[in-house]
Amino acid sequence: MKTLLLMALVLPLTAMRAADTKPNILVILADDLGYGDVRCNNPERGKIPTPHIDKLAAQGMRFTDGHSSSGVCSPSRYTLLTGRYHWRTKLQSGIVGVFGDPLIAPDRMTIGSLAKQQGYRTACIGKWHLGWDWPVTKEQRPLLSPAKHLEDEAAKADKKAAAAGAVATEQQVAAWRDIFSKPIPGGPSTRGFDLYFGTDIPNWPPFCFIENERTLGIPTEFLPREYLVKNQASNQGPALKDWKLEGILPALGDRAIQFIDESVQKKEPFLVYLPLTSPHTPLAVNPEWKDKSHLNLFADFVMETDAVVGRVLDVLEKSGAADRTLVIFTADNGCAPYIGVKDLEQMGHYPSGSLRGYKADAWEGGHRVPFIVRWPGVVKPGSVCNQLVYQADFIRTFAEVFGMQLPDAAGEDSFSLMPLLKGDDKPIRAHAVSTSIGGTPALRSGSWKYIPAPGSGGWGGGGDQSQPVQLYNLADDIGETRNLAAAMPEKVAEMKALLEKLITDGRSTPGALQRNDVEVVRYPRETAPRKRAAARK
Repeated sequence: MKTLLLMALVLPLTAMRAADTKPNILVILADDLGYGDVRCNNPERGKIPTPHIDKLAAQGMRFTDGHSSSGVCSPSRYTLLTGRYHWRTKLQSGIVGVFGDPLIAPDRMTIGSLAKQQGYRTACIGKWHLGWDWPVTKEQRPLLSPAKHLEDEAAKADKKAAAAGAVATEQQVAAWRDIFSKPIPGGPSTRGFDLYFGTDIPNWPPFCFIENERTLGIPTEFLPREYLVKNQASNQGPALKDWKLEGILPALGDRAIQFIDESVQKKEPFLVYLPLTSPHTPLAVNPEWKDKSHLNLFADFVMETDAVVGRVLDVLEKSGAADRTLVIFTADNGCAPYIGVKDLEQMGHYPSGSLRGYKADAWEGGHRVPFIVRWPGVVKPGSVCNQLVYQADFIRTFAEVFGMQLPDAAGEDSFSLMPLLKGDDKPIRAHAVSTSIGGTPALRSGSWKYIPAPGSGGWGGGGDQSQPVQLYNLADDIGETRNLAAAMPEKVAEMKALLEKLITDGRSTPGALQRNDVEVVRYPRETAPRKRAAARK
C-alpha cells in the first residue's frame, strides 16, 4: 500500500517537472506514408512490419484523427512549419515547382525560428520542397533541362547515348558551374534553422546534397535515364557524377544522429525537423531491404524507413536525452496510388486502412495520416486519442511548452495539443481544413465533413457529378460512402458559411483578424460556360 501511495505521488510530480522543463524536440515527417502503412494503425489490414514506429506509439500517444493540411507535400510542409493554412498563400493548388521560389515569407515565424528565440540549436535534415531563391538567370533556366534536339541527335549517333539519355553540352556544364558555385538563399537556414542538410527534393534536380546554402559538389552531367523508370527519379536534371539515389535516406539518418550527439555533448537544447525523403519515390531501396516485405518495393521502402526511425530513436536513447525529448512522428500525406496500391490490396495490405482515397485526394486517405507523440513524464504510454488534431498545431504547442504567447501574425490556424498530451479528452479545435492537390477544400466540423465539389479533387476521380457537393458524418461513415448533402441542405449551408468565415477572418484561432496573402479561391468553382455567360451579361 505504501508503495502504491508513493507511486501515486511521484508520477504526478514527474509529469509536472517534465512539463515545466523545456524539452528537446524531434519532429519526424515521413513522405507519402499512408495511415494504414503503419501497423499499429491498421492491425487487421496492414501487412508491412513497422516495429520501431509501433514501439514509439506504445511509448506515447497515438492519434487516430490527425491530419496534414493537404493531400500533397509542399502545402502540408508549409502548414506544419508555420501553423497557418497553406491556402492562405499563393499555393492554393499543386506543389512548389522545380527550382521554385520560396513559399514561406522571410518574416513568417516557423517552429525553427520560434525555438531559436528560446536558445535552441535547430536543424532541418531532409526534404525541404518549399522553394529557394535559386541563383538562376532567365537565360540559364532552359539550360537546366535536356535539349530535346541534342538528345535526339546523340541517340542517332550512339546507341549507348540513347540508353543513357541526355548528354550535357559544354554550355550547360558552364552554366551549372556558375549556378551551383554560388550560395542558394531563401532556404531553411533563412527560415529558422541553424543547419540544413538534404537533397531538397530527391526525385528532382539538382541531384546532390545541399548543406546550408551550398551544394556539396557541382553537378556535371544529367542524371542517367536508367534512374527515371520504375518509380525512381522524375526529371533528368543536373546531377553529380555517379550520384546514387540509394544513399539519400541513410545519409539523412546519419546526419540527424550526428546533430543530436553534438547537441547532447554541448548540453544545448535542440529542435530537429527531420522530413524524410521516404517512402516517397524514388523507391531507392538498399539491397539489405529488398524483398524483405514479400509484398513490393514500396513496402520494402516502408520497412527501411521504419529502420531509419529506429536508428535515430536508438541514438537518442543511448545519448541519455530520450527522457527529456518530445518526439513527434507523422507524414505529409497519404500513400501514392501509383506505387502499386491495387497489388498491395490484393495481397491484403491496405495503405489507407478503412479510409477512402489516397495521396492528392480531399477524401480522408489523402490527409488523415500517422500521428504519434512521445514525451516521457507528460504523455501516458500506450494511450490513444480520437480527437481531431492537425499538423498546424505543432507551433502553438511548442509555444506553450516554452511558456510564451504567439504574436497575432503567427500560428493563425494552430491550437495547442498540450491538454490532450496531458490526458484531457476534450476537443482542442472545433474545425479544420485540408485540401486536395487541385485545391478542393475538405472542411471538418466535429464529425461532419464538407467537400464543396464532386469527387476526390485529386487523383481519385470525379465521383458522382450529379451531386455537386459532399457531406459525410465520419462518426458512423469513416469510409465516406453515404453523401448526405441532398438530404441535409441546412447542414450544407452551415458548413459553407463556416468555411467562408475561416477564409475571410484570415485565421481560425482567437485573435486579431489577419489578411490572406492572396484572394482565396472559393468552391464550388463555376464552370467555364457559366463564366462566359456571366461575362456576356
